[in-house]
Amino acid sequence: MQLTIRRYQDPDKETVLSLFSQGIEEHTWPSFKNAMGSPLYLCFSLGLGFTGYLLASGLGALVLVSGWAGLVYYCCHKLYTVYVRNRLQTDMQDIAASFMAQPDDCFWVAETVGKGKVVGMVAVVAKKNGAERYGELFRMIISPAIRRTGLGSRMVQTVLDFCKQRGMSKVTLDTSSTQTAAIALYQKMGFKHSSVELEPIKV
Repeated sequence: MQLTIRRYQDPDKETVLSLFSQGIEEHTWPSFKNAMGSPLYLCFSLGLGFTGYLLASGLGALVLVSGWAGLVYYCCHKLYTVYVRNRLQTDMQDIAASFMAQPDDCFWVAETVGKGKVVGMVAVVAKKNGAERYGELFRMIISPAIRRTGLGSRMVQTVLDFCKQRGMSKVTLDTSSTQTAAIALYQKMGFKHSSVELEPIKV
């Protein structure tokens, strides 16, 4: 499948917003597994199971633990749905104004050649720290059907080249620990991981 990367255009909006929503909300399950696998949550789950077993045998333990797991999943799901709703009402409401109004900002989409279907997106926003100018990478989302095709690397490289051409010193980004595939991609592209964020890559 041939893919091309180009700048965002207003007719892309509906597809981009759909891809954005799906890309963010798919983090619900990894976040749930990460939470339930933490020592604190494991101890709490075991405690609930033991309490349920003492009060009402094995079925009671199952009901309590299942209810707890359901609550955790709901909270994870709510976290991402609220985030999506907030973004759709703010910067993603007018993508061109939020990410393309300034000459050193940009928003790209990846689309299939021929069909013109948008299957990926990425943005960069210019930042300043004193006299230093750098880019911050945002909204990196690839359709699940197109992953592991090299598109992610191409889109990150597009951001790096853009920033280098404009004389920026580096590119930074933030990501969550549950996005293991994304972190592996960024590290492959030269970013360095820290406990808080991926350290910037020089351009």
